[in-house]
Amino acid sequence: MKAVHFGAGNIGRGFIGLLLSQAGYEVCFVDVNEAVVAELKRRGEYPVTLASEDRETVTVQHVTALSSVTQASEVAAAIAEADIVTTAVGVSILKHIAGVLAEGIRLRAAASAAPLHVIACENAIGGSAQLKELVYAQLDGESRSSADSFTAFPNAAVDRIVPLQQHEDILQVVVEPFYEWVVDSSQMLPGYTPIPGVHYVDHLEPYIERKLFTVNTGHCSAAYLGELQGYETIQQAMADERLTSQVREVLEETGAVLIQKHGFDEAGHSKYIDKILERFRNPALTDETSRVGRSPIRKLSANDRLVSPALQAYDRGLSYAALARSMAAALRFDVQDDPESAELQASIAANGPEATVTRYTGLAADHPVHRSVMAEYSELKK
Repeated sequence: MKAVHFGAGNIGRGFIGLLLSQAGYEVCFVDVNEAVVAELKRRGEYPVTLASEDRETVTVQHVTALSSVTQASEVAAAIAEADIVTTAVGVSILKHIAGVLAEGIRLRAAASAAPLHVIACENAIGGSAQLKELVYAQLDGESRSSADSFTAFPNAAVDRIVPLQQHEDILQVVVEPFYEWVVDSSQMLPGYTPIPGVHYVDHLEPYIERKLFTVNTGHCSAAYLGELQGYETIQQAMADERLTSQVREVLEETGAVLIQKHGFDEAGHSKYIDKILERFRNPALTDETSRVGRSPIRKLSANDRLVSPALQAYDRGLSYAALARSMAAALRFDVQDDPESAELQASIAANGPEATVTRYTGLAADHPVHRSVMAEYSELKK
């Protein structure tokens, strides 16, 4: 079996590529990093180390790579022959790979039109659906109709913490032991071959929101609150019992939304929160607060990890005070080598925090969540 995976970064190698290889796929990575591409082609394998007490290392084998910059025709040919295509490039990069994906689908239609699943493994709701829209925009009507007969873009939710890291070996990657890859089975083609380690569900939204509103919301809350306290890493921040309690308060608020909206078991979700906090504390990982908190504008957008659950809590008559505190801490995130942080601080300096909140969150100044954010912002300034 053959897999084409876009993105040979830490998530690509340490999570998606690892699982695909262990499932028996030959994995062809596609990336812009020519050094990584060359080394993957030369060695055909790479090491993945688990951030655990035993530091177990596994060797991912049967891999190769192509350059998305200089080998577009070869990438399209590989897609035409693949059994599955996956991505881990960042949702903003999907538009840049849509063209070669469309060409690969055209080649496939002319050859065998064998079933193909394209799964975007991104931190986004409906990532595969977004990718499909971008790809289909590159196809004419006849090609779209043909693609519909053999191609599916099932949405997915992925979860594995892979910290920023540097190694002498450019292919080595360290990942936490925990992972979760959930795929919407209702969007798969009939007769698909399940991938061991992937959880297939009929309704994906509950799992996407559970991950986004627990892992991502909790992680950035720890980063923003930790940065304010002068902590350099998430692990240092989570060693502070008061700060950990504040993060737990955030996750209890998002948990109340998830339980009421999706019917998650209350006791089961409480254990899930415990597990997430344990993962953040993992002493074998070192994750900088400045890295986890980066791109605060994106994280403060209306449909993302802070504003969305706060608005859903407000609409349901639930508490959102702790979420407002995290949003206020995001406004105080001042890391000048992060362009979004610099832009946010410039907006606050020029227009004030109230107008900045409205501009980036979409919350009107008289909205109760906006007022709560401003109250927390004033408290944090003290």
